[in-house]
Amino acid sequence: MGHTSSPNPISASIVIPTRGRPAYLEVALASIVPQARAVGAEVLVIDDAGASPEAREQAVRLGARYEPHERALGLNVARNTGVRRSNGELVVFVDDDVEASRGWLRALLEAARAHPEVDVFAGRIRARLEGRAPRTCGREGEPITTLDLGERDADARYAWGANMAIRRSALERVGPFDVTLAHGGDEQEWQDRLRAQEPGARVLYVAGAAVAHRRTGPDARLRALMRTAYARGGAARRFDERRGQAPSCARELATLAGCAWHVLRRRCPAGLTMVAHGAGRVRECARRREPVAATSTDDDFLSGHSGTVGGLDGLVRGLRDASTDARELASARRLRLDLAARHEPPLRRVLALGVVRPEQAALAAGVRAELERSRHEVALHTCPPGELGKFENLNRLLAEHPAAGHDWLLVVDDDIELPRGFLDRLLFLCERFDLQLAQPAHRSRSHGAWPVTRRRTGSVVRETPFVEIGPVTAFARVTFAELLPWPELRMGWGLDAHWAALARTRGWRCGVVDAVAIAHRAAPAASAYSRETAMSEAREFLARRPYLSAAESQRTLTTHRRW
Repeated sequence: MGHTSSPNPISASIVIPTRGRPAYLEVALASIVPQARAVGAEVLVIDDAGASPEAREQAVRLGARYEPHERALGLNVARNTGVRRSNGELVVFVDDDVEASRGWLRALLEAARAHPEVDVFAGRIRARLEGRAPRTCGREGEPITTLDLGERDADARYAWGANMAIRRSALERVGPFDVTLAHGGDEQEWQDRLRAQEPGARVLYVAGAAVAHRRTGPDARLRALMRTAYARGGAARRFDERRGQAPSCARELATLAGCAWHVLRRRCPAGLTMVAHGAGRVRECARRREPVAATSTDDDFLSGHSGTVGGLDGLVRGLRDASTDARELASARRLRLDLAARHEPPLRRVLALGVVRPEQAALAAGVRAELERSRHEVALHTCPPGELGKFENLNRLLAEHPAAGHDWLLVVDDDIELPRGFLDRLLFLCERFDLQLAQPAHRSRSHGAWPVTRRRTGSVVRETPFVEIGPVTAFARVTFAELLPWPELRMGWGLDAHWAALARTRGWRCGVVDAVAIAHRAAPAASAYSRETAMSEAREFLARRPYLSAAESQRTLTTHRRW
């Protein structure tokens, strides 16, 4: 769809998503705001870390409009927020870690005026590692996003979000960015949608609209670059699978081996970022090979995985757990966490509820012993299942032992193993990161259907849109009035998807606590009851209520590596 040329200037809005990186944002705004002021463009800072007086002051001082989210919702939600809250005909997207060159904005505006038939403009992006960057042999690609097609404007396949401009009319025709994508593929997916609707759509590379894509200080060091590359590798694999273009796992392994050989042959430390990227792709490939549950494609509240572990896969997972445990011990992270949890938070009243089957009495006794070791005041109440379903029994227990007067409610299954110091560490981290709905992560060798809930190496807590109904769920007091008593369900499938929608509406933070991982040992999910009955109940329940889809639920919003 074309556009009519006009002699009038094109208005522009510059959207800068950010999350807790004031030093980077300072440089970006200092290079962008004067250029915006010269042509009458607006600059919006979309703060995805949640509102803060310091961030607001910084944005206003440097001449930008401050538009915070209530809490972390993700990069593409921030981009969509920027589109909704701006007015320019041309919406210019940049990352908060860029520094715009002189003439950057004018080059984009002139290209938009000169090419009214083009909807998407790709600015030049050059990597700039400041400080102690890793030594390179010069043969590997840049470890961060770049785009450099030379000194002349030319058609490009894609524009990248670090430096990209899109006409508002195109955004209105094609729709918002896909919020289920993270760490890559998001800009590409939007442009693919544009081309699907309008096969002749073009992307124009604008050589004069250049930015430096910066990494500075610790972020420019090899460890941080590898961590980012690993996450992007996994995202790239997921995006390829979504498009039906993913190579085989054997090919992914061969590529990873080639990257490793490059590092050894060329003695190239910087090449380790390619190794990390390949490892992310291989890890994602391995995750996708978990047994897939037999579910209807219409049941978008289910993970699509059975979560069962065993055989050779179980052995590999056990080795992975042992490796992660060894790293935690060697780094003294577990000891430091135990020491911190001895003093914070203040003593809490915790109500714990569970249903105990006779065949799981030994595991259930271990759960009770561990909870009673806590320094907090814990009241654990259990009952046998009888003829009732899990949530029917939990509501019966709740009626007999009300949650009122307690700070936390813990729902625990009877077939789990808890680590030593479990509850003290869990409450410490939940309150440190202001989580209202939380669950401990699954160890790798643990029956668990949702990949997002498995322990991630190096992470302490991940903020997620979703937590499961089991095997362990923690509810903060603020949620009691809304969630209790639970709806009249037997097994509760789909209830966690509904909780996630309520959490988003109420502004509750949800999270998976990686530093306190549990093992779901005795049985795969849904082995003790009719799967079809549970699904039928969930379909009927969710037909009348809002809920988050599986794709939305699988996202990680923020990863915290320190407390």
